[in-house]
Amino acid sequence: MTQALNPDLLARARAWLAEDPDPQTREELTALLARAEDPAADENGKLAWAELAERFADRLQFGTAGLRGELGAGPMRMNRAVVLRAAAGLVAYVKKQGLGDLVVIGYDARHKSYDFARDTAAVVVGAGLRAALLPRPLPTPVLAFAIRHLGAAAGVTVTASHNPPQDNGYKVYLGDGSQIVPPADAGIAAEIDAIGSLDDVPRAADGWEVLGEDVIEAYLARAASIVDQHGPRDLHVVYTPMHGVGRDTLVAAFREAGFPAPTVVAEQAEPDPDFPTVAFPNPEEPGAMDLAFRTAAEVGPDIVIANDPDADRCAVAVPVSANAAGSGNGTSGWRMLRGDEVGALLGSALVAKKAEGTFATTIVSATLLGRIAEAAGLGYAETLTGFKWISRADGLRYGYEEALGYCVDPEGVRDKDGITAALLVAELAATLKKSGRTLSDLLDDLALEHGLHATDQLSVRVQDLSLIGAAMARLRERPPTVLAGLSVARADDLTAGSAELPPTDGLRYYLAGDAVRSARIVVRPSGTEPKLKCYLEVVLPVASAADLAGARVRAAELLDAVKRDLAVAAGI
Repeated sequence: MTQALNPDLLARARAWLAEDPDPQTREELTALLARAEDPAADENGKLAWAELAERFADRLQFGTAGLRGELGAGPMRMNRAVVLRAAAGLVAYVKKQGLGDLVVIGYDARHKSYDFARDTAAVVVGAGLRAALLPRPLPTPVLAFAIRHLGAAAGVTVTASHNPPQDNGYKVYLGDGSQIVPPADAGIAAEIDAIGSLDDVPRAADGWEVLGEDVIEAYLARAASIVDQHGPRDLHVVYTPMHGVGRDTLVAAFREAGFPAPTVVAEQAEPDPDFPTVAFPNPEEPGAMDLAFRTAAEVGPDIVIANDPDADRCAVAVPVSANAAGSGNGTSGWRMLRGDEVGALLGSALVAKKAEGTFATTIVSATLLGRIAEAAGLGYAETLTGFKWISRADGLRYGYEEALGYCVDPEGVRDKDGITAALLVAELAATLKKSGRTLSDLLDDLALEHGLHATDQLSVRVQDLSLIGAAMARLRERPPTVLAGLSVARADDLTAGSAELPPTDGLRYYLAGDAVRSARIVVRPSGTEPKLKCYLEVVLPVASAADLAGARVRAAELLDAVKRDLAVAAGI
């Protein structure tokens, strides 16, 4: 009965099954079709039809983040058929644009990553171009480095970064080592749309190159060069790769730069695509750092460092007393620094190194980096969210985004790099330690000089994506006028774009009141996860070191009140 109501869906599913090159997803889709067509399994049959309808409702859209989604059969999932089409579209675009003939391909240790990388290489070689695979699962920044180092036309890394274990993704770079932006994303998407049957996509059985250790050695040498070879090295670090691919590269980078080997969190040391010790393999998520803090309690390091699974992000935690004012999300005497705090620390470190050029961050990050750059006489830029925009700031010397992404060496890696960021953090912490000071002390200095820039985030994960659209519509139709007692002095709808920023789905509010020097809120749907994200900042003046603790308490209370009022206004 249900089959008769869905002849088009059944035909599309069978057509997909006929050309699916992966035995695993063929078996999965065959079983789903059998359940849907079984007249004796009414309830199971209805559920199967609903799942078929969802998987074949559309297809994963190729955009500036490439592709990312749940693994499984069908065009709305990540699978070999989807990847083959994406690779064919990329190759067609590279050839039409005359960008060159070498495509470098990297991959992490997630489920299917190696299969997707090999399929990409087969399509590249089948199209008459050269493909070079990294020799094993490696951090995303190694791939971004290899593109520039080898003078490639383009690069692909197969990763879903910090997404849940059932996901995978496909991130594309062009020859400067930056992630793609419009109009390249639309051009590649159009080429993907033009592909007919997979049978028409030429695929080589072999002929691609597997790169040797020399490209990794070149990356490590470049990474080590960002720190002063004669600087202090007395620093004990606890490190977790969060079940990802960062461990070997980070440990080797520390060795190359002359730092002591970090203590690696044993339970999270090995790559594991199931990420068994965490709910989400993201250092920002509650509980993700618990094992690192437990290890730190046992060995007593100076700082804790974490990478996300593809090691393009870097998290830092510092020791703090349990009852310290404003200690935030401390666990067992440790406090995770916010991305904005690490971003400011790294900016300050580069100013001390006499860096020249432009410092850049995004509209959802704190404004403190702008004050640091201004005081140092450096250029400053704010971009849309994502390193695809930061990397294109004119004269970029340093860029960061609040989601733990830092680019400290754009000439080497023009993307976020959790390995080099960790090295620069280690150098800064060791330098401070030599003079009896800490990262927390430097944050205090920055607050005294530029004002206390306190940030927080209201992040809502949803199952139904329509809830995000409804919240954005509610805020547009009935915008708030007062939040936490602060008046909304200005509201920008970012969909219109401006001379400084391309259009994006977002809202920005500037708040004013006697309690703050300035305040800003940005609301936007996440580009990579089913989340509505609201980024909050308040800036308070601080007259003296004695006022810092009280200012942090006031800022935390104000941010909590803004979150409550904003949640009501958005209906979330």
